[in-house]
Amino acid sequence: MSASPVRDSRELPSAELPADDEILTPTVRAAARKALFWIVTVTIILIIAAVGLLFSGTLLATEEPLGPENPAPEGAKALVQVLGNQGVDVSIVASLTAAERAIDDPAGTTLVVNDIDDLLTEDQWGEVAGLADTIVLIDPDFTALTELAPDVYQAGFVDDAARTADCDLPAAEAAGTVTGGGFGFSTTEDVVATCFGNGSDSYSVIQVERRGALITILGATESMSNGRIVEEGNAALALNLLGSQPDLVWYTPGFDDLAGGPPATIADYSPDWVVPVMLTLVLAFIATAIWRGRRFGPLIVENLPVTVRSSETMHGRARLYQKASARLHALDSLRIGTIDRLARLVGLPRLATVDEVITSVAGLSGRDQRDVRLLLVDAVPANDQQLVELSDQLLILEAAVTSRLRPQ
Repeated sequence: MSASPVRDSRELPSAELPADDEILTPTVRAAARKALFWIVTVTIILIIAAVGLLFSGTLLATEEPLGPENPAPEGAKALVQVLGNQGVDVSIVASLTAAERAIDDPAGTTLVVNDIDDLLTEDQWGEVAGLADTIVLIDPDFTALTELAPDVYQAGFVDDAARTADCDLPAAEAAGTVTGGGFGFSTTEDVVATCFGNGSDSYSVIQVERRGALITILGATESMSNGRIVEEGNAALALNLLGSQPDLVWYTPGFDDLAGGPPATIADYSPDWVVPVMLTLVLAFIATAIWRGRRFGPLIVENLPVTVRSSETMHGRARLYQKASARLHALDSLRIGTIDRLARLVGLPRLATVDEVITSVAGLSGRDQRDVRLLLVDAVPANDQQLVELSDQLLILEAAVTSRLRPQ
């Protein structure tokens, strides 16, 4: 590929050199400023994770049906608050051990047990029977009934239609009528009281006496919920049953009550080396992020001016054109140089158009204007061979014009 001859070299402008006492090594403050992004990012992630764990734990604690801390319509927080306002000392526990610690005076304590997930075993229900003299069982399962009230059994589901007391239990008489669905219970033996029947030997409240304790089986669970407690005599029934003693322990069995302790997690089934390896990988990831994410250090100072030969630029551009197969771009660069030199040869001003150059060159060289225009403007090389041929023709045309104007 031909190119215009090199006429001169170019020099880059000089730059002011740094003072001898200028410190280029990054300081601690500069390093901390560079790491500020990662510090802020990690802090935000930790805060989001902590808030998420706290929020999820709060939801788990308050979403349970008839939960003493659940403010939703199916919870029982309103009942617990009213009992507290009436002077009852309410304790909310989630394990059998905590319930034992919370009961100081069995005779003056009402123990409410709501085993939603049926976690307690026969032995644990046997322990519950000896914790307090007054016990209220909310929707007890078969195991609970076998241990605490063997003469009582479940008798299907009861709808939320209004039911009258029809018994001499003081709390039921105070209520008169209750509403709200739940399980019904039945018995074939003499018990202390059977209340709120639905006409088919199914009752929402049954009270028995066993092992010296007064045990109340409560099936009308919806009557105690936040959304239904204000209906009919629901509030009177709940407040009189649960507020008959100065102390109330509301016990909802949790994971700590499971046989053998809390349920096994994935960590319990993992080999001992998993945790160290995971920690090592996390540390390696953090170190890699800091290493690859850091900004570049200070710039290297180089004394100026620096002389760059024009031929180096020309060859560099030529290699780029060749690599990109930019044949037309390379030919146009040669054409621009040729047209500029031809215009000066024929004496045209700097603002002369390409058509004026073509007309003058055609007249001096004796060639047809269409051939000159095709060479200087319109021809498009299809391959490297045609590019070389057009480059040679540009040199021949320039040489022909030069020989006409400057004969030897």
